[in-house]
Amino acid sequence: MTGGYFSIKFQDDNVIFLDQTKLPFEEIYVQTDNVDRLAVAIERLEVRGAPLIGITAAYALALSQKSINPRDTRLKFDEAYLRIKRTRPTAVNLFIALDRVRKTYEENKTSIDIYQILLSEAKKIHQEDIDKCRKIGENGLLIFKKKSTVLTHCNTGKLATGGDGTAFSVIKNGFEKGLVEFVCAGETRPLLQGSRLTAFELERNGIPFALHTDSMAAVLMQQCKIDFVITGADRIALNGDSANKVGTYNLAVLCNYHNIPFYIAAPTTTIDRNIAAGADIEIEFRNKNEILSVNGIPVTPENYQAFCPSFDVTPSHLISGIITEEKVHFFPYNFIQ
Repeated sequence: MTGGYFSIKFQDDNVIFLDQTKLPFEEIYVQTDNVDRLAVAIERLEVRGAPLIGITAAYALALSQKSINPRDTRLKFDEAYLRIKRTRPTAVNLFIALDRVRKTYEENKTSIDIYQILLSEAKKIHQEDIDKCRKIGENGLLIFKKKSTVLTHCNTGKLATGGDGTAFSVIKNGFEKGLVEFVCAGETRPLLQGSRLTAFELERNGIPFALHTDSMAAVLMQQCKIDFVITGADRIALNGDSANKVGTYNLAVLCNYHNIPFYIAAPTTTIDRNIAAGADIEIEFRNKNEILSVNGIPVTPENYQAFCPSFDVTPSHLISGIITEEKVHFFPYNFIQ
């Protein structure tokens, strides 16, 4: 694999995942067949990114049927389903993957090969995401008008998906085609996914980049140093309103003011067909200590209160285009099928 790292793989009846909380200084892989351990990995952001969370959830449900008494199959499956379901509320890929594996379970629950059947479905979900990432990267070439300096936010690469990424796949493909000159990566407070993870992936792929604090994006745009912004998404409503890592909405507003295109790249599994608009998206709130400390080291008194949403919602009219594996969609968006 490019860069010599991977986010997740299934091998010898175990999930092997890269603990992203240790990056960029340590590359530690965890091997497990324990459902609760995978749930904890999602909650702690050891595994993160909407598509990757869905893949992990699918493997976890399959593992709930590994080496168990046939009489316990329903109990173990339901326990696993509910445990994984309550890990994180915003990324819709999690729930799509859970329900897809549950449907497979219901159709085959009396089979003595239920573990292998569910595992096959989980591997299919994983492979489909790899294919979708590749197609997103290809479709994203449409947005390049010249050799560009691109600004991105949070992490959207291999560490967030089963393949090369969503927005990162567009950047990587653009760089390989000579269309990306430079990448500006926001640090992405409070957990620094930009400076810890995106920078790690940009370096591993040989793409020139520089980090900036989230509050510096406006200056870069004011000085005409950014050609366009591209991010991922964790849930997209039918009208195109998109939830992504907090700070994304800021960038969309800044792009609108400075007349800079703002794009989102995401697989169609990130589109929630059950919600009409962004107001219906449940936003996850994280522990305030993620703001009050950095890597466990306090930076302010612990008695302070803190506002800590993990995501914000960008209204669809601020989004120049949404790049999926199918095509590039343009405003006004209507994902009803």
